[in-house]
Amino acid sequence: MTAAPTREDVLGYFETLSNWGRWGDDDQRGTLNLITDDVRLAAARAVRHGRSVSCAWELSEMERATTSCPYAVDMPGAEHMPPAFQADRRWGFSNERVGLMFHGNTITHLDSPCHLFWDGRMYNGRPHELVGATTGSAWAAVTAAADGIVTRGVLLDVAAVREVPWLEPGQGVFPGDLEAAERRQGVRVRSGDAVLLRTGYGRRRHEAGDAGGITQAGWHASCLPWLRDRGVALIGADTPQEVQPSGYEGVLMPVHAVGLVAMGLWLVDNCDLEACAATAIELNQWDFQLAVAPVRLAGTSGSPVNPIATF
Repeated sequence: MTAAPTREDVLGYFETLSNWGRWGDDDQRGTLNLITDDVRLAAARAVRHGRSVSCAWELSEMERATTSCPYAVDMPGAEHMPPAFQADRRWGFSNERVGLMFHGNTITHLDSPCHLFWDGRMYNGRPHELVGATTGSAWAAVTAAADGIVTRGVLLDVAAVREVPWLEPGQGVFPGDLEAAERRQGVRVRSGDAVLLRTGYGRRRHEAGDAGGITQAGWHASCLPWLRDRGVALIGADTPQEVQPSGYEGVLMPVHAVGLVAMGLWLVDNCDLEACAATAIELNQWDFQLAVAPVRLAGTSGSPVNPIATF
């Protein structure tokens, strides 16, 4: 295994892996620029069986969401309806008001580049003051992906490479693991791809009901140059992305920090990749069309999403 980068190396990634100005000084899309029309056409050609699977967790943890129960027309909330609807006793409706705190270690969600700052700066050098408590972000918000993210997805099953049901919390995934997964699966990551990393944590969560904690498996910071060299447009994982603890004092989340701030790399945290992996094994196909459609929430740093892999 190649020696892990030093703390100074990782801090240097903010410069050596930077995409600031690469697509213009006013660019807010970051690595999504790598998803060209040709890449999307190639993603469509990856659909060879017509099988679609979700890569998201079902949201059932009601302590993380507030919702009202479905209600009938004569219950509070119907008063905004026109009188004719209020008087019609033959019809009914259900309605909900749902609030989510989607960032964290449980809900499948997309991180846009404005989600993190480093030394007071966001992607492409913009100051963090462009994010306000009442106005949201005026820069690199999730609406930069309003047209959706449709590209070729590649699942890299590192748990299978290591021949374990899941990686243990605190175990990092290195570039050598990624390339071993490519060889084992007969696939190669190329420019514009989305790479989904399976550590097996989804299986552990299904079997043990483990909702995760601070210590987790995931991408090691050494993968960042590999991701930039391959031209990866989006990464996802069945954990909140990176190995924790990171192993780098003062750089608690290097994949998030370098990825979002320096590279403009979009992230999908907390995927459930078990159905995707089972389908890949059944069909012997490890690439697919991946579709991620964030809610168009103006000024927000991300969105809950349901990534769909179509084989």
